[in-house]
Amino acid sequence: MSTIAATRSKTYDIVYIAVFAVIMAICSWISIPTAVPFTLQTFGVFVAVGVLGGKRGTLSILVFILLAGFSGGIGVLAGTTGGYIIGFLFSALVMWAMEKLPGKKSVMQIVSMIVGLIVCYAFGTAWFMIVYSRANGAVGLATVLGWCVIPFIIPDIIKIVLAYGLSRKLRKFVA
Repeated sequence: MSTIAATRSKTYDIVYIAVFAVIMAICSWISIPTAVPFTLQTFGVFVAVGVLGGKRGTLSILVFILLAGFSGGIGVLAGTTGGYIIGFLFSALVMWAMEKLPGKKSVMQIVSMIVGLIVCYAFGTAWFMIVYSRANGAVGLATVLGWCVIPFIIPDIIKIVLAYGLSRKLRKFVA
């Protein structure tokens, strides 16, 4: 690969990473009003890794987290729900690791998104319990799951399905 081609490739990588970090930020501002409102943040995470692949997708999530820390203040990340935001990075790492597993690519991508979501739930829930308990006293796992996970399972599954479909269509346009 020539020096010009390598530089161009790196430039495209940087642009794609930045664009998907912005897409995640925009998705975090979109709130769907239901009994328990939810954002499209996880949708942005799944699309980023689905379109960009593990390495660039993970980097875009890292950029998003750094931007969230600077724009929303470190309190956003240190608060009770900050673990779910940081959990996005672990989700991406799991999805990246699963890219190389044998099996049909589409099935493995959906499975990696589901496993990534479970990892995010686990990390975020543990974080929530620690931060909440320090400020308000002990809280049980069932209570936290009722507040932070169970109401979001169906919306997150819908987001996975939509992100998979969209990323399949967009992937062919991203080199």
